[in-house]
Amino acid sequence: MSMKLQLDPDRLFPADPATRDVASGLYSRVADLPILSPHGHVDPALLLDNTPFGDPSELFIRYDHYVTRLMHAAGVQLSDLGIPDRTTGAAVATPREVWRTFCAHWYLYAGTASGYWLQHAFVEQFGIDLHPSIDNADALFDRIDAALATDAFRPRALFSQFGIEVLATTDDPMDDLATHRALAEDPSFAGRVLPTFRPDAYLNPAAAGWADNVHRLAEWNGSAASSYSGYIDALAGRRRHFVEHGAVSADHGVFQPLAVDLDPSAAAALFDRALAGTLSDDEQRAFAGHMLLEMARMSVDDGLVMTVHPGVLRNHHTDTFTRFGPDTGHDIPATTTYVDSIRPLLQKYGTIPDFHLVLFAVDESVYSREVAPLAGFYPSVYVGAPWWFLDAPDAVLRFRSAVTETAGFYRSSGFIDDTRAFLSIPARHDMARRLDSAFLARLVREGRIDTPTAERIIVDLVDAMPRKVFKL
Repeated sequence: MSMKLQLDPDRLFPADPATRDVASGLYSRVADLPILSPHGHVDPALLLDNTPFGDPSELFIRYDHYVTRLMHAAGVQLSDLGIPDRTTGAAVATPREVWRTFCAHWYLYAGTASGYWLQHAFVEQFGIDLHPSIDNADALFDRIDAALATDAFRPRALFSQFGIEVLATTDDPMDDLATHRALAEDPSFAGRVLPTFRPDAYLNPAAAGWADNVHRLAEWNGSAASSYSGYIDALAGRRRHFVEHGAVSADHGVFQPLAVDLDPSAAAALFDRALAGTLSDDEQRAFAGHMLLEMARMSVDDGLVMTVHPGVLRNHHTDTFTRFGPDTGHDIPATTTYVDSIRPLLQKYGTIPDFHLVLFAVDESVYSREVAPLAGFYPSVYVGAPWWFLDAPDAVLRFRSAVTETAGFYRSSGFIDDTRAFLSIPARHDMARRLDSAFLARLVREGRIDTPTAERIIVDLVDAMPRKVFKL
């Protein structure tokens, strides 16, 4: 007999009954507040076109590297999960076969964040009350597939059902943002879907296609590709284009958060050599660091919130990248440092009013060691929410413990879901609300804060802080 799949109403709350009751009361104040998602990777065309989602395997497995990586670690081939091998062109498993493989490996996700989110979606959105298994795989596939064909599971209907007020996407600087414009002008769609300026491939000479991107900027700007000043003007112009289409932030994914202060002539000389392909590795890092500083300067000018997401070594396994491409589960966290590397940026802009710099990390130790102390002094700096490998229950609680005693609650960004998996958004935000309630409840029970203070803080963490930090 299969065990029942169900959601404990007190999940993630403390085991101690009295503390659990305090957490439950705090959570009740925010459980139904609108979702503010100021950083994520949902395709805006999903909401513009409002076409039905694909089959269950495409929705929950094929594009979710949180899910595929654990099965791969257990010996499942990525081609058996619907991911095509680009080197052979061999046939991949059918959606139903992929789903059967997933259900046979459901036990792998016990205790993981992915398992928690999937269980939430299965129970809350599809009414599934059995743990997936090889025996019920086909029945579950058919049940989800039938639901996805209904109007209630169209993307816009779910956007409303989930209570999403703001959803930010992540967009290439040369995107014309026509999709965002169409959504904003559509009277039948009431939500806010905001673009986010993501310029990594235009700033770092080591990035694939950097020179081509420089030429694209120059062509748009009407300047020579060899002109450093034209390059800078074009980036500023593209940022204005994003602001005009509702953007509130510019996001920067870097391996290390290095800021380098070069004078314009030195930067121009490196730019010329970058186009010629003659920069050393150190010079590439120096130019990219200079451009991170330039992005901060532009954020001071145009008001875009600057977010920095460092510390992930992309495509750790070369053969997997060659065969299956990026975002297939082998991006691995690395040590991150901020204090020395980003100091030139903070020396220039750290105390300027209305400049907002949100610092994220996948290196847990850097939150208490560097990020919280920086946010505890610089008015511009906010502590980014636990991200990627850290947006998991125990890691979120460790994060709160790591940063609160130094920076308090009001120097943090509020939760970000950072997801491409649209159906996981409510599960992720609900998880964060429960965990913050649990953390505050402990402080109340330990006599460190009183109940009215905790009640104010929990609402502010969900609502006021993301609105303030991301200028919503």
